Amino acid sequence: MGLLGGSFNPAHKGHRRVSLAAKRALALDEVWWLVSPGNPLKPAAGMAPLAARLASAERVARHAPIRPTAIERRLGTRYTVDSLRKLVRLYPQHRFIWLMGADNLAEFHRWRDWRGIARTVAIAVVARPGYDGRALASPAMGWLRRHARPAGQAKRWTMWSLPALVRLRFRPDPTSATAIRAADPAWHRRMISSDRSGAQAPES
Repeated sequence: MGLLGGSFNPAHKGHRRVSLAAKRALALDEVWWLVSPGNPLKPAAGMAPLAARLASAERVARHAPIRPTAIERRLGTRYTVDSLRKLVRLYPQHRFIWLMGADNLAEFHRWRDWRGIARTVAIAVVARPGYDGRALASPAMGWLRRHARPAGQAKRWTMWSLPALVRLRFRPDPTSATAIRAADPAWHRRMISSDRSGAQAPES
């Protein structure tokens, strides 16, 4: 299973496109979108309510092998490393791979116990124009480079010993959540406002 975490403020076609491309490249059964209750590295100002962000994710993921969930709220976790350790324990029948953009890899060394993340699940980094140079020169990549695997072996990721990282390259999508918010500041008011933020955990 692929795991794509983020604020999804709002979710958009770029999230969907990269998830489907990663599904093909990694031969995934499904991609779970972990809609974060709150990102410790992002300011709370401008962050839409979790219910609206989850509703936007459900709308964008419709009719695709993508499962949006706010399971982190139920788990009571704030940091990715804690969420992943709990998910691995909750779903021992699944193998997980963490999906992230090169922009996130550039800042990965700022994440809590990022080495612990790499020792818990495999990581797939998706190239993003303008960020690849910073990502490759980042402190985290300096450590992860020795654990990098060839993209041609991506479909064999379930057999890799951890830590393991693979870099993937797809046609970039210019869609930006920042641009969406700037063009439509009230987007979240049109999302489903009923209490759906406690989404059920993905089926085992």
